[in-house]
Amino acid sequence: MEALIWIGLTALLIATPFFYPRWRLRRVLAQPLPAAALAVLQHNIPVYRRMAPALQQQLQRLVVQFLHQKKFIGCEGLEVTDEMAVTIAGQACLLLLNRPSKVYPALHTILVYPSAFVARRAEVGPGGVVTPGHQTMLGESWDDGRIVLSWDDVQRGAGDWTDGHNVVLHEFAHQLDSESGRANGAPYLGNPASYSEWSEVLERDFQHLRHSAMYRQHSVMDHYGATNPAEFFAVATETFFEKPYQMAEHHAELFAEFLKYYRVDPRDWMTPPPPPVALPHAWSADWSH
Repeated sequence: MEALIWIGLTALLIATPFFYPRWRLRRVLAQPLPAAALAVLQHNIPVYRRMAPALQQQLQRLVVQFLHQKKFIGCEGLEVTDEMAVTIAGQACLLLLNRPSKVYPALHTILVYPSAFVARRAEVGPGGVVTPGHQTMLGESWDDGRIVLSWDDVQRGAGDWTDGHNVVLHEFAHQLDSESGRANGAPYLGNPASYSEWSEVLERDFQHLRHSAMYRQHSVMDHYGATNPAEFFAVATETFFEKPYQMAEHHAELFAEFLKYYRVDPRDWMTPPPPPVALPHAWSADWSH
């Protein structure tokens, strides 16, 4: 009898690390998002108020899980408030709507700086000579489970939802990209057959953006997306959520691929941009008579 008790206790000790986190998560998800956090979503994420009630509830649940599972750390003396955490979580979870997700399972920590921060970079010069360097950053996504963000730029991105620049959407797109194994512009799509069309469309539009960047031509997407396929996916994600009408018009096939991937249409949450103002025709003499 005593042996059976010890076997049972041993089995319980072994099983606890597996079942206790799930039990805690279920308890957390059973509680609604606090009223103060809901007010932050309504105030700091402009598109939230125009989302269908079912999507709003889905986003609230994702935010609850995000806040439960992720740790926020302030840097350079910054104290991360509940408003900051909810603002970041709300934007990050927009990328997960209508999609089966464990809410960025590889991510555990968000580091928040007051403003743009300086990151050390090793620069390789001619002959392979490595020179220490520094680069000013607005955000960064690491493959060790951390994301770094500038709070000033988080606010700037949330404050203007039509300029195609959003550091939270950008860095969390990198996290999604990494779920396929590495960040290379091809996130996990579920169906292996989907990669052929995805690759064809994104490679073509990536080359078009590189051409636009090289010749300094106007583009709906930021030229930073021409850096490499991973940055192209992140920039295209910013464009999809913040400039969906323009992306659908100028990059129709790319927009269609992102519709399939993200499973939402941000045009439902936004007012169409005004049509371009037609310039008056220059006067010219009619010599036909």
